Amino acid sequence: MSLKMGVVLLALAALPLGAQEQSGTAKAVPAGKRTTPAAGAAAAKIASAMSAAPSRIASAATIAEMSPDGKIVTLRAGTNGFTCFPDDPSTPKPDPVCADRMWVQWYDAWMAKKPPMIKQVGIAYMLQGAADASNTDPFATKPAAGANWVITPAHTMVIVPDPKQLDSYPSDPKSGGPFVMFKGTPYAHLMVPSH
Repeated sequence: MSLKMGVVLLALAALPLGAQEQSGTAKAVPAGKRTTPAAGAAAAKIASAMSAAPSRIASAATIAEMSPDGKIVTLRAGTNGFTCFPDDPSTPKPDPVCADRMWVQWYDAWMAKKPPMIKQVGIAYMLQGAADASNTDPFATKPAAGANWVITPAHTMVIVPDPKQLDSYPSDPKSGGPFVMFKGTPYAHLMVPSH
C-alpha cells in the first residue's frame, strides 16, 4: 500500500477477481528501468488507475494523480465515490489503487501523519497487487537495510473504525490468507488476497 503519490489508497463487501501471484518478496527495480503510465499520457494514466478495481467500480470512479508539488490533479471526474490512482513508478511492480471515501480520509491522515478518523468500514482495491517498503512501518519509503520489498498479489484492503478489531488476524504477508498491514498502529488495515 505504499504509494508515494499520497492520497491514494485502500471486505468483505466485494472481493475483486483477478490473476494472482504468490505473496513474497522482491528486490526493487530502479524506476528508470520500468515503463509506467505515470510517466506517460493522461489516457495511459487513466487506464493504469482503472486496472486497480473491478470495471463496474473503475468505470464510474474519479481518476486522479499526485502532481510533483503534492497536489491532487483530477484526470477524469467520477460519480460513485471511489477515486483511482495510477501506478507509482518508485515501487518495483505496478500498484494502482482505487479507494472509497473512507480510504481517501485514511490517506489524508496518513500523509499528515495524524491518526485517521474512520467512522465506517472502508474498501480499496489493488487488483494489480502491490509492493510495499514495510508491513510494519506506515511511513517507510524503501525497505530497511537487508530487507526486501513486501510483494502482495491482487487484493482488497479493508479499514474499520477500531484497528484493534483486526488483532485476531495474522500480520504475516506470507500467511496465505488475509493479514494485517501496519498492525499495532492507527493505520492498521486488513489485506484480503483475491483467491
